[in-house]
Amino acid sequence: MTMSAACLADPRVRYPSGPPPEGPREVVILGSTGSIGTQAIDVVLRNPSLFRVTALSAAGGRVDLLAGQAHRLRVRTVAVAREDKVTELREALRAQYGVGQPLPEILAGPDAATQLAASPCHTVLNGITGSIGLAPTLAALEAGHVLALANKESLIVGGPLVTSLAKPGQIIPVDSEHSALFQALMGGTLGEVSRLVVTASGGPFRGRSRAELAGVTPQEALAHPTWAMGPVITVNSATLVNKGLEVIEAHLLYGIPFEQIEVVVHPQSYVHSMVEFVDGSTLAQASPPDMRMPIALALGWPDRVTEAAPACDWSKAHTWEFFPLDTDAFPSVPLARKVGSLGGTAPAVFNAANEECVDAFLAGLLPFTGIVDTVAQVVEELGTGGSGTSLALPDVLDAETRARQRARELAGTASGTTTEAVTA
Repeated sequence: MTMSAACLADPRVRYPSGPPPEGPREVVILGSTGSIGTQAIDVVLRNPSLFRVTALSAAGGRVDLLAGQAHRLRVRTVAVAREDKVTELREALRAQYGVGQPLPEILAGPDAATQLAASPCHTVLNGITGSIGLAPTLAALEAGHVLALANKESLIVGGPLVTSLAKPGQIIPVDSEHSALFQALMGGTLGEVSRLVVTASGGPFRGRSRAELAGVTPQEALAHPTWAMGPVITVNSATLVNKGLEVIEAHLLYGIPFEQIEVVVHPQSYVHSMVEFVDGSTLAQASPPDMRMPIALALGWPDRVTEAAPACDWSKAHTWEFFPLDTDAFPSVPLARKVGSLGGTAPAVFNAANEECVDAFLAGLLPFTGIVDTVAQVVEELGTGGSGTSLALPDVLDAETRARQRARELAGTASGTTTEAVTA
């Protein structure tokens, strides 16, 4: 069995996205003011002969930054999810462009990013945070664009909605772990794979017992030892929910059974993941922890971008450590395996409940260990609905709504407001 028969992200398949472009490859960046988006723009600006950004989207919380990006990249269209930010954005653009200069088209509203994902381009980089990235993911795939996927939630909650649309080679993963697997899988066929080994830094609380985690504060959880990311992803890394989501994502991207996907703690974050083959050989992808490398690979595939990020300095001594995952202290990974095996709407329930619980934790309404405990209860109550073979978008949206409400009730925030994950 060859890898192309089962893999969404198949390094052997060069997705036929039309004839080679004359000049730079046109790219749409969704979530441009977030961590992934700003680093993608850095890659683009350092490689103007390779890439041209045609459109940007963001939530609207950092209007001045978005306007500066639009001006520097000379994009055709700018989109914001928050319609109340349009006037402020237009004024910021006028300040950047100057009097009398034409401004880019402005789109606004919850569907603006989805409109951009379907607009003419070669590659869509989905750097949105949260499950609201699902509609743009589906739109990009339906439009026939190459999808550079950093928004893991859309694949996880969408499941068969995404896999049924994606053609072999159409999705190129941006997560450092899945980019590493993507590269290492070039060393053999799917039938030769014994295990996928996904590495985890362990977050800021590696080595602590469950009892020691009970009093963790939001400030402590947001202090990641390796990566600079947004608050939701940073807390997910502290609880290792992010690693659980990556296990589900690896299963969907590469068609490998859950029992052949392992998580190993690697504090130095230089080895981003590994593939073990049936002959005992293990191929690892290693580089310093810098997201510009996997971003550049996804934007430029099948070509590599020269000097996208620093390489390992092999003239210096290195010590790389690997530890087994403590599932008693961090039960999120086994919970994610269960959720992924259930299929249907269970992953949507898992993800939505977690987003609500992270909000409650950051607001001081839920203890750190209560995040995964509450998610597990919501999954137990609501996670068995839907069918993996007949899943439709309304099923996912309904499951998310019910999961969010139940998580708020359990967290004691049902009467309050919550900030759902939005585009960066």
